[in-house]
Amino acid sequence: MDKAAVIVPALEKDVPGLWEAFAPATSLAQEVVAYVLSPSRDAAEKAAGFASRVVWARVPEGKAFIGRGAAVLLGDALAKEGVAAILLTSGGLGSSLAPRLAARLKGSVVSEATGVEEGSQGLTVTRPVYGGKAEAKILLKARPAVVTVKPGAFDAPEAQGKGNIQELSGSLEEEVQVLGREEVKAEGIPLNAAPVVVSGGRGVGGPEPFQNELKELADLLGGAVGASLAAVDAGWVSPALQVGQTGTAVSPQVYIAVGISGASQHVAGISSARHIVAINNSKDAPIFKVADVGVVGDFKTIIPALIKALKENG
Repeated sequence: MDKAAVIVPALEKDVPGLWEAFAPATSLAQEVVAYVLSPSRDAAEKAAGFASRVVWARVPEGKAFIGRGAAVLLGDALAKEGVAAILLTSGGLGSSLAPRLAARLKGSVVSEATGVEEGSQGLTVTRPVYGGKAEAKILLKARPAVVTVKPGAFDAPEAQGKGNIQELSGSLEEEVQVLGREEVKAEGIPLNAAPVVVSGGRGVGGPEPFQNELKELADLLGGAVGASLAAVDAGWVSPALQVGQTGTAVSPQVYIAVGISGASQHVAGISSARHIVAINNSKDAPIFKVADVGVVGDFKTIIPALIKALKENG
């Protein structure tokens, strides 16, 4: 395809997964143009490293509910571009914009993509279905094809050049009355940005290991603590730590699954991990089928031994 667009809703300074949509875009199109929604020019400057041209739409500071207005502003501009595909990262404003843009541009839309490829009949998008138990391949014939990319499914590309930046005229005000805002500060490295994730499941037996052994191991490895759906449902940890199809998809260099059986929805969320290490006291746990390294045993013995070895070897 000749041209694709990536929309970057950079309403915050650093959002994990924000730049991953450039990976499939650059594999599909000869020319990639970025449309950046941001209060400052910084995000547009970063996008210039991935795109041949950047269009910056200035958003007032602290404004988040701009879906309808952004669809109108960007839709009109994208109609003139004549792009064949529009890619965004799933979640937040990206998920709000995608169906609006598809409707406005009389295109097609698919969410949570884990793979995209161009064919003779159109764009084929792969996405998980049935809670991650299967994958569907969907052919998008209507152009433009609007696709939201599942965070963690692709690696953000390396900056290649320096595209020109132009500012898009038009105002974007919030469409709702905001009665108040409360900032929730997350501790440590975000799950989908961590190079190492140490996750616990039902097999760890309670909330204490998340606060002690798993956290200590993750800290030593410069990573983050995650959890399975079973651990979240048990109330042991916050839903923000859930890894899996219905939680956060991760793509760390190393994923350590501790006491996690390996349900399909969890496996779907860790499929992009480079290396998977499984620690489980049941040799028949399904997680061993996808693990690169499997350890059968009690995590209460294995994790402290790992921690000791890491400390002794610096």
